[in-house]
Amino acid sequence: MATSDPAPDRIAEPWGPRTPYGRGGPWPVRVDSYLAADPDADGAVRVDRWVPTASNLHSNGDAMELAVRDGRLVGVRGVARDRVNRGRLDVKDLYGWQAIASPDRLTRPLVREDGIQRETDWDTAMTRITDRTRALLDGPGPSSIGFYTSGQLFLEEYYALAVIARGGLGTKHLDGNTRLCTATAGEALKESFGCDGQPGSYADIDHADTIALFGHNMAETQGVLWSRILDRIAGPEPPVLLCVDPRPGPVSEAATLHLQPRPGTNLALMNGLLHEVIAHGWTDPAYIEAQVTGFDRLARQVAGFPAEAAAAATGIPAEQIRTAARLLGQAGRLLSTVLQGFYQSHQATAAAVQVNNLHLIRGMLGRPGCGVLQMNGQPTAQNTRECGADGDLPGFRNWANPRHVEELARIWNVTPDRIPHDGPPTHLMQMLRLAEEGSLRMLWVSGTNPAVSLPELDRVRTVLGQDRLFLVVQDLFPTETTEFADVVLPAAGWGEKTGTFTNADRTVHLSLKAVEPPGEARPDLDVFLDFARRMDLRDGSDAPLVPWGGPEEVFEAWKECSRGRPCDYSGLSYALLHERGGVQWPCTAEHPDGTERLYTAGDFRSRPEDCETYGRDLLTGTPHDEDAYRSLNPDGKAVLRTAPYVPPPEQPDADHPFWLITGRTLYQFHTRTRTGRVPELRDAAPDMWIEMSANDAAAAGIGEGDLAEVSTRRGTVRARARITGIREGVLFLPFHYGYWDAPDGTGHHRAANELTPTTWDPASKQPLFKTGAARITAAAPLSGPAPAPTTTASTPVPAPPPRRDAGARKAPP
Repeated sequence: MATSDPAPDRIAEPWGPRTPYGRGGPWPVRVDSYLAADPDADGAVRVDRWVPTASNLHSNGDAMELAVRDGRLVGVRGVARDRVNRGRLDVKDLYGWQAIASPDRLTRPLVREDGIQRETDWDTAMTRITDRTRALLDGPGPSSIGFYTSGQLFLEEYYALAVIARGGLGTKHLDGNTRLCTATAGEALKESFGCDGQPGSYADIDHADTIALFGHNMAETQGVLWSRILDRIAGPEPPVLLCVDPRPGPVSEAATLHLQPRPGTNLALMNGLLHEVIAHGWTDPAYIEAQVTGFDRLARQVAGFPAEAAAAATGIPAEQIRTAARLLGQAGRLLSTVLQGFYQSHQATAAAVQVNNLHLIRGMLGRPGCGVLQMNGQPTAQNTRECGADGDLPGFRNWANPRHVEELARIWNVTPDRIPHDGPPTHLMQMLRLAEEGSLRMLWVSGTNPAVSLPELDRVRTVLGQDRLFLVVQDLFPTETTEFADVVLPAAGWGEKTGTFTNADRTVHLSLKAVEPPGEARPDLDVFLDFARRMDLRDGSDAPLVPWGGPEEVFEAWKECSRGRPCDYSGLSYALLHERGGVQWPCTAEHPDGTERLYTAGDFRSRPEDCETYGRDLLTGTPHDEDAYRSLNPDGKAVLRTAPYVPPPEQPDADHPFWLITGRTLYQFHTRTRTGRVPELRDAAPDMWIEMSANDAAAAGIGEGDLAEVSTRRGTVRARARITGIREGVLFLPFHYGYWDAPDGTGHHRAANELTPTTWDPASKQPLFKTGAARITAAAPLSGPAPAPTTTASTPVPAPPPRRDAGARKAPP
């Protein structure tokens, strides 16, 4: 589409122009927009109406408005007044809205007959689902049914699904694809503070003098937030910036110090940093005494891990570790962010918790510029966790606390035994194992694409393709997962339905329906409510368990469920959100404007009777019981959890001498079901590539753009090589690319998750996509560069000529 916006090319300049500001000052407004020209008005722009929403292709929660003309979306603009973005938009926001008009949308239900998927009507499709559900309930029971949802639906849809699954059917098998991206964020917050919920605020960027990004490539995952940091750096009193990432990129280029650890050694690095901070007395003894428990245990744990020990484990020079510790230990106002570089790596929760520990022992919480953001990766990941669609109970309730279960049962008007709580809710990786073993007989997937996003894809395809597994898939487009489905349900997308969603710093936005969905596609909420009505799910008074007629009614019910809990929405309403824009929870009658920071007075939600979890052993994942937790934390303080570093189980060796990590690129989102259908974004990153260092490439006889083959013990991927400044001995592959648009004859050799292992963190149960060993070989010399962006962490570096007769790389020490 032609653009009427005279702004710079945002593909080439993804973070836009700078608007510098100083510490403590307001972030200046900059309104980004992109509009399609109107061919009926000689290129002039015509918009019939603007409809409020927020970003849905990342987790930042940028407020925006959709431009509607003649019943179609024709553009977007940022909202100047909004606290999150002050008018700015991520490059995916500017162009990504075009995806919902793609001609290959699913528009009618499909059912499988004689091995072939055929179009049908909604009644036939839903009858097929409810018949199978009843048969399983009457036979093997609720434990034979599972639900796997998204981090991209609306709050109202997650809450309805949680009520249906837990209070209606009585299954504990409900999880979200947030398990893959931010389960560790939630678990780390629970371990330290007793409860989920970000302590900090995006506004802490405005006040911090030191910002540390731990495994967080913010420039590509939260582009607008990165613009905020760039504007601080460009202004007076710029903050010190610490980057921890094996790959270089825009973040490391802007950083004061860049640490490049070996994959799988984040906990070793954090233990070494904490050793240095404690040894030099860079702590806040008064804060520790008043607000924290476990300091002596932490000090003992890290006492034997000085910078030299951390250096031996991580491969980072000891002097760099000491420098980083000094930056962190002497910061006057420290903000830390954490994301997939920690969450998807070995000892994920243990490493992320140590970032919390750093802030607790320094007293860096609850003040402007002093906070932790255990970041999310999806637009509504926070709602998945709040509403109980991710393996927890709604409202951050504790499944092991009978009083919490009884409270939830009263809200739903069911008996407590109707809500399964005899053990932890089932996480996704366990659900997959149950399906593999045959006890899980029905799986309903909504808004996610596990046939590309889960590890060890050959196994995943085998599990999803079993005849004995009844698979329902609800999505906007045909995907690699819909291919296996017995029933496919066409879903309405963002812009085609109404609901709320909450970003990573607890800001709630309202998204209103702007256009009609195509064909017979329906909002996910309508599908779930229809299922509940057809199943005739009843509460304790024999009234409908799910009585709601639309999203606002569900939101009002959710407000009551959240009342008094840490994620309290009771002071919010659709009308308020429409009037004011984004508001941070908790929002109550006592705090009608929302709450910018949590724990400002050490008021943690960690008392035994209130906490969301009693915690786990970070090394083994074994849950602690209430008695053990009461003994540890009777007064409801923040908890310093510890764990020793142990090396990853799969190490590089002579056959597989490289570390393998996977991740994201700025211009794509998840498995590209939407961004891959947007011309600007597709062309910016059109196909798979493999990143490796210049020396490793030369040793393997591989040049920039050559075809290479990466293999692990699980599979093989073929793609063109991009030579970058990545740490030597490490290979990187973007995880976005599957097979729906793959060239003919590709086979199953394009998706990064053909290579990744079936292993997960013991505490958060998050799959570990950044821990594995691989080998790389040259496949064919090709002319031209790899199809990777040059504006991001995949920027090429000059490479020495490849040694075509080179031998294999030796295993690193």
